[in-house]
Amino acid sequence: MTTENSLNAALVEPIGSADDAQNVTSVESNEVAVNVDEQESLEEGLADFSEEDAALDAERAGLAIGEETAEELSAEEVDTNDLGNKSKQELVEMFASLLETEPVQTLRKSVEAIKIAFYKLHRTEVEAARKAFEATANEGEEFVSQVDAAEVRLKDLFKEYRTRRDEYIANLDNIKEENLKVKLAIIEELKELVNSDETLNNTFAKFRELQQRWKETGLVPQQKVKDLWETYNLHVENFYNFIKINKELRDLDLKKNYEQKLQLCEQAEALITEPSIVEAFHKLQKLHDEWRETGPVANEYKESLWERFKAASTRINKQHQEYFDVLKQEQLKNLELKSELCAKTEALVEHPYTSRKEWNKASERLIEIQKMWRTIGFAPKKDNTRIYERFRTSCDRFFEAKRKFYEGVKSEMEHNLQLKQEICQAAEALQESEDWKHATDELIALQAKWKQVGTVSRRYSDQVWKRFRAACDKFFERKAKHFASIEDEHEVNLQKKLELIDQMHVADIKAGGYDLIKEFQRRWSEIGYVPIKQKDAVQKKYKEAVDAMFAVLRGSERDRSMNRFKERLQGMKSGADKRMRSERERLYNKVRQLEQDIALLENNIGFFSKSKNADAMIADIRDKIAKAKQELQLTIEKVQLIDNYTAEAGAEKE
Repeated sequence: MTTENSLNAALVEPIGSADDAQNVTSVESNEVAVNVDEQESLEEGLADFSEEDAALDAERAGLAIGEETAEELSAEEVDTNDLGNKSKQELVEMFASLLETEPVQTLRKSVEAIKIAFYKLHRTEVEAARKAFEATANEGEEFVSQVDAAEVRLKDLFKEYRTRRDEYIANLDNIKEENLKVKLAIIEELKELVNSDETLNNTFAKFRELQQRWKETGLVPQQKVKDLWETYNLHVENFYNFIKINKELRDLDLKKNYEQKLQLCEQAEALITEPSIVEAFHKLQKLHDEWRETGPVANEYKESLWERFKAASTRINKQHQEYFDVLKQEQLKNLELKSELCAKTEALVEHPYTSRKEWNKASERLIEIQKMWRTIGFAPKKDNTRIYERFRTSCDRFFEAKRKFYEGVKSEMEHNLQLKQEICQAAEALQESEDWKHATDELIALQAKWKQVGTVSRRYSDQVWKRFRAACDKFFERKAKHFASIEDEHEVNLQKKLELIDQMHVADIKAGGYDLIKEFQRRWSEIGYVPIKQKDAVQKKYKEAVDAMFAVLRGSERDRSMNRFKERLQGMKSGADKRMRSERERLYNKVRQLEQDIALLENNIGFFSKSKNADAMIADIRDKIAKAKQELQLTIEKVQLIDNYTAEAGAEKE
């Protein structure tokens, strides 16, 4: 089957939208709408090359069969209408069943249909997996298709099919030679029938048996067909002429042969009106085989019947030859038309485009070219795959260049989004500020910076704008309320927080544990604002108190952990050296892992220190490093404890 591949158009994500122009205090957003969603509608117009795509995928997977043999050409057509409703597994099972039950020389058309149906499904699954990967992949990561168990099974079955087919073709000449020997032996047996002394009924039964064996014997070498057939018919006629057979029985047999050949003439004449000329030609070959296998007729009908049958055959052969002559010219014309479309596509590829409008216009033109391509039939077999790959390569180059262009646009918008998110973070960091003068100046500066940043994608535009607006509004609302509030309330809150800190200093943290710390934190968060001048100082005292409680709690937990570990070691000392070695190995591995984790975290600090607004992340990483170092020290002490126990045990043995 001649194959073509579909056009792998690079689908571009919808990029860009207008940010709402809204007031931020006295400053307004002045962004311009950017709409490139029209890309989706353009891509929907791409021509469907799914079947050709699947055929080329199958060929690339090594599932090409090769030239058709005469036996495969004459095989029955297969109904493939229901294959599109089957799953990949069902197609594989169907293939396996055909290999088990059908002669290999009859399977070609079924195998072609199955592999096309399979790779249509396979390609759809791979493309879906690719899109899902690209939606979440990091920069630089490449998609790798997963192994498909059904495809592996299909390839194994195809390998078996091709092996059996190759063996069949390799043995075909030997089979034909063997068939020739069988038919020559049948002719010799026909000769001997004439001199047989058997009774009439036995002789005629033997004659019928030889005729049946002749029909059941397969093909012989083509160059021997004519002579063999003529010799066979000569001896069949000799049998009728010279054997002492009942005339009535002979006439009955001749009449039966006459009726069979008359039917063959009628069937051949009916093929003249067969819609498919190729199908008519193949059916005619089978009629000729049946004609040869049918016995003689009475001499008065012999010539007329043959002339009638030959006349119908001549007309069908002429139609067949004319059909392929016309088809050849049409294919040459198709090659010329497809070459012109290739040239037009290559011209589109070479043209430089600098705007979305130009790319969209060129895409519309290429889609029209693709539609025109679909209306053109096959080129000559030797050129068909080559011209299609030329066309596909040009289309792929066009859409790859288009994809890179839109990646640049998308990258710029993503950069703008990052800048605006950073502005939002800066505004949000100020929204709770009580340094009213400084925060006001900073927010106004951020508003001016916002107007200077370019557009972002429509899918994020409203979201990021509302986020920025909300942070600004929250601050200015708080500012207005602040100057209308009562200073005494802040003083009361300050005294409450100082009292709470005093309680934290004297609390029995070992008895209360984490729940007590959480209770203090809850009570602290429920106390309102304090005077702005006192805020940082009281917050620092509170943090110091919380840190102190956590330090006490961690210290007590560390002691309990070591005590529990010592108890475990005491349980192991009674001859359980293997368990103790295993425990030391586990702890040693944990030490190495913690050292690696600490090194990685310290390296990350250097990375984040280069980023803006990274203080919170750096503080979190430093906290993780401190905890990891504490755990590392505790683990090392446990390893040393095991070593001490091991040394003591060794000394006791000595």
